Amino acid sequence: MAIKSKLETLVTVFGGSGFLGRHVVRALANRGYRIRVAVRRPELCGHLRPMGRVGQIHAVQANLRYPDSVKAAVRDADAVVNLVGILFERGNQRFDAVMTVGAEAVALAAKDAGAPLVHVSAIGADPSASSHYARAKGQGEARVFAAHSEAIIMRPSIVFGPEDDFFNRFAALARLSPALPLPGGGHGRMQPVFAGDVGEAVAKAVDGDLKSGTIYELGGPAVRTFKELMQFVLATTQRRRLLVPVPFALLKLQAMFLQFAPKPPITPDQVELLKVDNIVSDAARRDGRTLEGLGIIPESIEAIVPTYLWRFRKTGQFNPHTA
Repeated sequence: MAIKSKLETLVTVFGGSGFLGRHVVRALANRGYRIRVAVRRPELCGHLRPMGRVGQIHAVQANLRYPDSVKAAVRDADAVVNLVGILFERGNQRFDAVMTVGAEAVALAAKDAGAPLVHVSAIGADPSASSHYARAKGQGEARVFAAHSEAIIMRPSIVFGPEDDFFNRFAALARLSPALPLPGGGHGRMQPVFAGDVGEAVAKAVDGDLKSGTIYELGGPAVRTFKELMQFVLATTQRRRLLVPVPFALLKLQAMFLQFAPKPPITPDQVELLKVDNIVSDAARRDGRTLEGLGIIPESIEAIVPTYLWRFRKTGQFNPHTA
């Protein structure tokens, strides 16, 4: 049988219109793949089309809660990528429905279609975790492997980039509040990873360069405590704010009320997540299941984050000492 060229290879990307999705779509488009973006709202995917040639990227409607729509989106695909995830629950968007049962639906459809699968999870995914989010991610991984044993799973740490929900959130808070909270004293460790590097890793998996049936852990070049990251946000936005240690119990109590906001700044479940370090494991580093092991030199927060947090400074992009 003739081997398809990348120009003939169709990749279905579930969740391709989101923050991480646009970086994955860009990496795949740069390689010449045809891309089918499977999302709940195809009409909101216009920003993706300029990333490729005319007709290279197109969107279709799919919802992970409806297996028939998943099967239709996977039909005739040569590879499948699942990026779908939610940070908090609303209405019928529940962790289990989206990240456990939904992940399984994608894996089953990809297996039936004979297509390789790249599933993006998260560092900290654990079927027995105290956090519902981490538990749903862990159970989703288990179901993915049960349905498609040759799937490749990517576990990124906190993902950063121009549209991220981490550095932008705290920079916005620093603009309005006289203090930033340090959950549990701010000692929790994180390894922020650039969205473009995650996109490149996913594209390498689609290329066939990664080992099937394997979990990869993706982190940036440096491990930082939560306190160090808040200090970096303040230095980058040129603001002086108090850093106030907040016990997890008190923060969780506050989160019980804040979770009802349209876009909650924090939820009780996210407080549980903050109790656990979010870093690449020693085993993944030892086995080369990291960005460096894939030949990708990870970008630092110092190189990327100031390029989009400048808008939170009092003087914007202008240096107050030279303006």
